[in-house]
Amino acid sequence: MIEANPKSGLLGEAALVSDTLSERAAALIENDILSGIWSPGERLGVQALTERYGIGATPVREGLSRLVSRGLISAVGQKGFRVTDVSEADLSDITLVRTTVETAALRLSIRNGDDDWEAGILSALHRLLRSVERDPETMREGTPEFDRLHKAFHRSLLEACGSDRLLRLHDDLYYQAYRYRRVMMRRLAPHHHAIMEAHKSLADIVLSRNLEKAEAELASHLATSLEVVYGEQAPAVET
Repeated sequence: MIEANPKSGLLGEAALVSDTLSERAAALIENDILSGIWSPGERLGVQALTERYGIGATPVREGLSRLVSRGLISAVGQKGFRVTDVSEADLSDITLVRTTVETAALRLSIRNGDDDWEAGILSALHRLLRSVERDPETMREGTPEFDRLHKAFHRSLLEACGSDRLLRLHDDLYYQAYRYRRVMMRRLAPHHHAIMEAHKSLADIVLSRNLEKAEAELASHLATSLEVVYGEQAPAVET
């Protein structure tokens, strides 16, 4: 039986506070997918998962179904479940949808955000920058501390949008892109100063409340994963 550890991965805390066994199963399986324990295309047998997590077969199946709806797992007819494959087309689609969702949420946040929203952005940015300054290795593949702080920063930009659905979509798409970002960060880690400057620039532009410039900067920022992993430009998006 696997004990959930809040520092064992990006979703460790979520696994600990899940209200039901099916939610706990989904959180633990998702954490292992994002951590690279379950590889793209790998079959996920219900019996093996019940033994690994110490959770019954029914909640495990329910947890797997939750992850199918979130795009991390594919149901293969009557053959069970597999981790969704990674591909350039998939990352391109994730980037397209994420840019559409996040620029819409950012637009609302800039219009509605107050001093607390601005303070939240600055606080999240400070924590991210200080973590990398103390130890640039936190940017490397599979480092949960950096990933939690990085997600917190991106979420802070959108917090004032006033839409729980937009924020949930952001969360789902962020995690779908995470497997690709692990490859990207391994390649970019030696250039951590430039990466942190890009995040500072994004925050500065958002806080200037220049809608057009902020949306363009966010779209460019989100395209980085596709450009670095596959060496191509992201799809154009109307913002």
